[in-house]
Amino acid sequence: MASTDKHYSVEERTPDYDDYMRLRQNAGLTPFSRAAAEIGLAGTVFAVVVVVDGQVIGMGRLIGDGGCFFQITDIAVQPDHQGRGLGKAIMTAIMEYVNTMLPKTAYVSLIADVPANKLYEQFGFRETAPRSVGMSYIVK
Repeated sequence: MASTDKHYSVEERTPDYDDYMRLRQNAGLTPFSRAAAEIGLAGTVFAVVVVVDGQVIGMGRLIGDGGCFFQITDIAVQPDHQGRGLGKAIMTAIMEYVNTMLPKTAYVSLIADVPANKLYEQFGFRETAPRSVGMSYIVK
């Protein structure tokens, strides 16, 4: 467990459903059904949570197929704790895992909301356009 300062700690574990949904909602991310979220959380390759005073106030996950393709997702920090370097601490922990545990040819991607793209650039992520463009589809 790595500390970001005397009050916050970064723990290597997947958030539980309640923390996951609360953080997604409070950070302005799209909600999921309970069934979908529980399946998704169970498929996590690696995750961290940020804890202060026993409460989870931040999270980040790495998902993927285990060998070729991975995606960093669910980077979220409770709004009243933002601006304290916690997103960077989450990414540092995930990237340490990426760089030490994944195969050397693994493709790691993410979808960046602006201005968070500036954070991800610090870890070596680059826009893929115009060579390729991120696309999405949401099941309705």
